[in-house]
Amino acid sequence: MMKKNFKIIFMLLKMKLSKMMVFRFDFFGGFFVDSSLFILQLLMFNSIYSHVDSIGGWQRGEMLIFIGTFSLINAINMTIFCFGIYDIPRKIQEGELDYYITKPINPLFRLTFENISIGSSPLIFASILIVIYGISELNSDITFVIIIAYICMVLLMTLLFYDICIIFRTISFFVISSTAIMRLEDNLIPMNMKIPGVIYEGVFKLLFYLILPYGIMSTIPTQILAGTLTIKGLVYSICIVFVFTVFMWKFWKLGMRHYKSASS
Repeated sequence: MMKKNFKIIFMLLKMKLSKMMVFRFDFFGGFFVDSSLFILQLLMFNSIYSHVDSIGGWQRGEMLIFIGTFSLINAINMTIFCFGIYDIPRKIQEGELDYYITKPINPLFRLTFENISIGSSPLIFASILIVIYGISELNSDITFVIIIAYICMVLLMTLLFYDICIIFRTISFFVISSTAIMRLEDNLIPMNMKIPGVIYEGVFKLLFYLILPYGIMSTIPTQILAGTLTIKGLVYSICIVFVFTVFMWKFWKLGMRHYKSASS
């Protein structure tokens, strides 16, 4: 099954590259636009934090890792699944989802991987460089085990990011318009890219650590590299990813059962 899925992903990627190379400006334009946005974002962060010694007890190195980690998670999202799932609400409302249901491939799997964006991949490498720079600013020893743990946690947080994206878009099965929901997502992500989770207290911690756990996505991996993550925090983050993944899958299947086909 895994081998078959990889073959499908490779086929979708090949089709996407062929389409992009027909319009070469789109292909190379993606590199330019996404890289420019990353540079602007980095300059903005530098202007905000250049005159601050610490934020929530975090020093410069931890803040650099935090910035790089959230950018890395977002870059993986932009490269692999963002452009595939972004348009799900429109496909549901216009009945275009019929096209995916009639194919011998899981609709969510096809939607996830059909629009892989190679043009966003430079952001992954740029984000890794920021993380490495942040590590060089830390006054702690980074072992191979810690690096592996960090990589695994980044992948788990990317999965959590994906889960929340799908949950937001699955709401479109049950409402006439999801514009407000999408606008909420568009505002929450940039906000949590600027504010480390260690700052949140009270209702904000409940919101961004449990209900919409954007607050842990970059905070937990950063704490792994900084050596400040507790066993309780590690177990909590893994449980959150598990719960949201299970909920996302069941919620998506519920939405599919309520889908009103354009041909019905």
